[in-house]
Amino acid sequence: QVQFVESGGGLVQPGGSLRLSCTVSGSFFTIYRMGWYRQAPGKQRELVAAIIRGGSTNYSDAVKGRFTISRDNAKNTVYLQMNSLKPEDTAVYYCNKDPPQYFWGQGTQVTVSS
Repeated sequence: QVQFVESGGGLVQPGGSLRLSCTVSGSFFTIYRMGWYRQAPGKQRELVAAIIRGGSTNYSDAVKGRFTISRDNAKNTVYLQMNSLKPEDTAVYYCNKDPPQYFWGQGTQVTVSS
């Protein structure tokens, strides 16, 4: 059974930074492609960044150049470094396989506001 625990969210001013962590229990190494997703109020969940086991990454146009996804296979953890945050980045952030396959975790709230 694969489970995800997201952490690192919070309240930050526009232009600020946060680093999110996703700890994966279960067969993390077997997950070839991991993603960070977000869901803003009233909107559908969307994929913002993905990383394959070998390290190649992809980003949505909305976050490209500002967010960086990374993974530490030894720690069963995926990270999302978020810089130059904007109010429109406000959302609950989740991690899961890309495409999503397992149950969603609780997520971590990111609020960008002055």
